[in-house]
Amino acid sequence: MATTKVGVYRKYRGPVPEDPEGKPLSEKDWPRKRRFSWAVRWFGENGRRYSKSFKSRKEATRFAEGKQNDVRRAAADPPKSLSLEEFAEEHGDVMKGQVAQATLEDQARALRMFKEHVGGNTALSKVKPHHAESYVASRLRSGASVATVNKDIRTLKRVFNLAIEPRGYLLEGQNPFRSVKQRKQADKPLRYVTHEEFEQVRAATESLWWHSLLTLLYTTALRLGEALNLTWADVDFEHDRVRVAAKDQSECLLAWEPKDHESRILPAPPAAIQLLTDLQVEAAEGCPYVFVPAWRWDFVRRALEQDTWRDGQRLVNNLGRRLATVRKRAKVAHFTFHDLRRTCVTNWARTLPAHVTQRLAGHSDIKTTLKYYISVQPEDLERARTVQAAILRGGLTDPKVTHSGQKS
Repeated sequence: MATTKVGVYRKYRGPVPEDPEGKPLSEKDWPRKRRFSWAVRWFGENGRRYSKSFKSRKEATRFAEGKQNDVRRAAADPPKSLSLEEFAEEHGDVMKGQVAQATLEDQARALRMFKEHVGGNTALSKVKPHHAESYVASRLRSGASVATVNKDIRTLKRVFNLAIEPRGYLLEGQNPFRSVKQRKQADKPLRYVTHEEFEQVRAATESLWWHSLLTLLYTTALRLGEALNLTWADVDFEHDRVRVAAKDQSECLLAWEPKDHESRILPAPPAAIQLLTDLQVEAAEGCPYVFVPAWRWDFVRRALEQDTWRDGQRLVNNLGRRLATVRKRAKVAHFTFHDLRRTCVTNWARTLPAHVTQRLAGHSDIKTTLKYYISVQPEDLERARTVQAAILRGGLTDPKVTHSGQKS
């Protein structure tokens, strides 16, 4: 068993000093008369004693505290040897079901590219910060955007933290991405789809399916994946609501988890619910999904029976390309399905409290809502301009806090 105590000791060097009579000094006098450094000592599970020397007691104590925590977690022994290739394979297996499929795919992609850069046979414990910095530099040289590279840094930092805790393959402080800084980039303006643009795009197609999908995304802030996994059972026609909820695998449904594993109920305007009502009338029997055509559902079921359906595969393909075609036909500037979601969140934020907007958007952190989803519109700038003009006129300024105010 590993010892329950990690000790800090003086490590003396050189011969034992003598007193004026030539007799060896007692141990209590050594600290004042004999040269020493500080050492941390502990025992591993195999009974071997380990030690590490430091110049100062402060450094030794700090290390001992960390090592004591390792001992408590039964991690004081050298970690298990594992290659980067083996770690990547194991990570893909153990993380299934713990994170959303999209997150797992991002982690697998980042690990694969990092593994190709460093070498799959490299021991996990031999991956150092210079490998991480080299990888980041190579990604930028290859033309990857700063935003994509920053996402890789965040993803790989998280993955290597898991190699430390709970898996114990690396010791505390050995995450190669721990000190890698995200690259600076200028914030891009968020695309806001005006009501006029939305109506132009919707008018460019006569398909009830497209009208329903676009309207639901524009008015409920559903993610595209959430909309595609929406079933008729998730639509509350009586109370004008739609539900985002996890699905268990069955003969009629594919297993699916919403992002951050959080279910939520969203209000939908009557116009959107009416479109869904009309779409349900046209829907073929046997398909539980709102936006999955019957022919596509037949394909999905055959793939499941033949075990050729891949995890993370989209229920409906090529929607981005098809949206681009409709948008160009409407002569509207570029936007994506996710821009419709951002627009809805911005519209909510104008009248709803920030915490309510966060919950409706399905964000675990309100900072995400504020930074990436709420855009400043021309009318917001005009209101700010009105406030400043009123200040200059003296209409909003307290004379007690200005230089022009009378001194008492």
